[in-house]
Amino acid sequence: MAEIVQQRIEDRIPALQQLERVGLFTKKEVKSMIKRMTALEYKLHRLIVKKEDFIAYIQYEINVLELIKKRRAHIHYQFKREEIEFPIIHRINSIFRRATNKWKDDVQLWLSHVAFCKKWATKGQISKVFSSMLAIHPDKPALWIMAAKSELEDRNSSENARHLFLRALRFHPNNKKVYQEYFRMELLHCEKLRKQKSELEKAELDLGEYEFSPEILSGKLAEIVYRDCTEKIKEAEFVISLLNIAAIFDFTKDLQDSILQDLQTNYTEDSVTWDFIAKRELEAPGAGEELQSAKGRASDINRREERCCQVYEEGVKNLNTEPMWTCYVAFCLERLKRKTNVQELKEKRQERLLGVLQRAHDSSLLKENYYKNWLQVLLSSGDAEGATSVAMTATQRYSQSVSVWSLSLQTLIQLNEDVGRLFQDALTHVNPKESLPLWQLQVQWSMTNQSPEETETIFKRGLLSTAPAVAMEMKESYLDWSYSTGGYKKARKTFTSLQENRPLSKAFFTTMIQIEKEQESPKMNHLRDCYERALQEFGTSDDDLWLQYIQEELGPLGQPENCGKIHWRAMKFLEGESVERFTSRYTLLQTGHL
Repeated sequence: MAEIVQQRIEDRIPALQQLERVGLFTKKEVKSMIKRMTALEYKLHRLIVKKEDFIAYIQYEINVLELIKKRRAHIHYQFKREEIEFPIIHRINSIFRRATNKWKDDVQLWLSHVAFCKKWATKGQISKVFSSMLAIHPDKPALWIMAAKSELEDRNSSENARHLFLRALRFHPNNKKVYQEYFRMELLHCEKLRKQKSELEKAELDLGEYEFSPEILSGKLAEIVYRDCTEKIKEAEFVISLLNIAAIFDFTKDLQDSILQDLQTNYTEDSVTWDFIAKRELEAPGAGEELQSAKGRASDINRREERCCQVYEEGVKNLNTEPMWTCYVAFCLERLKRKTNVQELKEKRQERLLGVLQRAHDSSLLKENYYKNWLQVLLSSGDAEGATSVAMTATQRYSQSVSVWSLSLQTLIQLNEDVGRLFQDALTHVNPKESLPLWQLQVQWSMTNQSPEETETIFKRGLLSTAPAVAMEMKESYLDWSYSTGGYKKARKTFTSLQENRPLSKAFFTTMIQIEKEQESPKMNHLRDCYERALQEFGTSDDDLWLQYIQEELGPLGQPENCGKIHWRAMKFLEGESVERFTSRYTLLQTGHL
């Protein structure tokens, strides 16, 4: 091993001497570099090598390259690159190859090698790196796309890029992203040829027998790719993505028309098609003379939106499904949210949205989340009667949805409607495990609108819930409410009656502890009772509770001599990681750091 390391260091001496000779490094720096490189080389030749050692060596060599670059700029010396930088770059490539041969599955390592090759102008190496990487990782479409893009952009080779995409499609015959990028590549190649032809014509050069093929210049290769991929992937969204790519290039009008015709002929059973065609109407050219005034522009926008709606109307006529209505409603909602100073346009958009929402609801095809938008529009326009009607019908349509019930009940509360019976209906329809928001809303409403006796009845019903989350939350809220309405005595009575009824939460006990502390003359016996009962429930896992108990005994009301017993009990009861946490925090408490 030592002989190999020594040989590698000796091979570097000419380049290091050259660095010293031209004044880029001092003699002391060169010695330091030899020492550091020797240490790094030895690490690479151990019996058990680590990836981190290879990365550290590569990073060190790259840092040397960066330093040489800065010093060259500083002393304005730009010669002997073949003798100084090239051997270092060659060595880094060699280390990368050794690393990727050993850790073939590490894609990030391969990509780091590619990034290095791009930065340090060794683009000839990139193809070799990608070729080796793809031989090991042919199952990753993103790597094929990166390799093809590299050939096109870095090496200016459309032919190699095409071959890579064709090979990628053998491994991933139905991958949308590969087809999209292949289609884009053919259009980029076509654009490049058109620019070349244009520049040659301007220069009036004689091309001899060489001719640019009219078929290739018109984008026939991209059209072939399109035909091939749409035979395999018959999805409207995919076809639209190809149309959007084609729209980037100014010479693809015929291709775009062909794709659009294909979309309208073969994909009318997909709501995405109708949504795309409708939104294209917004981009249609308008009358120029009208666009001078704000009112004229608003009139033009309204006409465009009307044309969009005509397409959507045709869509829901042919395809009466929830996704189709969702697209229509989403479009109307998006247009309403757009700011405009023309009140007439704003009113027209609102009227259009409300009409579509009503028709979608009548067809039982309106998505749950759009009822919220519907209610917001009605409330903002002051239509209380309409909002009440929609709130009621929404709960009938989605009777098991907690979010719909919450929204509808909040709306009716806002409109000062009597919702007492509706809360009962809601709780009978929804899943008890998901009903907590409804219980919380009912309690808030009852506190504001009903007598304390009626509110207490609701709390007691909540305590009987089969869902643990509801029962625990109701206990905490009931204790808080008891204290705020009936004072300490009522709170103490509520706590005593509930402390044995599981499930219990830590917050239930900490709330009562806080109430005890807030009294003018707190009773330590009551505080101890609270802590002891809480520790019966949570003493095996909650180290924080034990520490609070100890701090309470160390306080003005407690007896410090009890701390030792509490600590002994804590060490006995606590389990797992909570023991270590308790020990370290107890030590901090004893030293006055907690």
